[in-house]
Amino acid sequence: MRIIGIDPGTGILGFGVVDAKPGKSVLVTAGVIRTPAHTPLDERLEEIFDGLTEIIEETKPDVMSIEHLFFARNVTTAMSVSHARGVAMLAGRKAKLEIAEYTPMQIKQSLTGYGKADKKQMQEMVRLQLNLKEVPKPDDAADALAAAITHQMMIRTN
Repeated sequence: MRIIGIDPGTGILGFGVVDAKPGKSVLVTAGVIRTPAHTPLDERLEEIFDGLTEIIEETKPDVMSIEHLFFARNVTTAMSVSHARGVAMLAGRKAKLEIAEYTPMQIKQSLTGYGKADKKQMQEMVRLQLNLKEVPKPDDAADALAAAITHQMMIRTN
């Protein structure tokens, strides 16, 4: 099974694609879609949709695992992330992907065993799970890979 993980954001949207093999995850690709600051929101969302659609067409995942936004202190940021999240989900839906949603706490819990793990712990666990020499960069790509690995772990336990 091939899983694309998404770390939603309007300025930077992280993506990570893994192949779920028995007992391990194998990195296919990871990166980010960046949109220029001070660009109208509709243009940024179109850029995210087009970029993600292209990545989905190239990598042919079976499922999308996306971070679920459930809490935010800054309402403006939460709204912006929600827009990007919706566009990412639409790109997945248009490609006929199953879409799985996980809270940040679920992702941390599944990778580290601790729902309040810090960023460094998460990045190191992504590195270990994928058997990489270095932590994936940028952080948004590592977070997206964490979402993809979480889905693999969840389907294995269910």
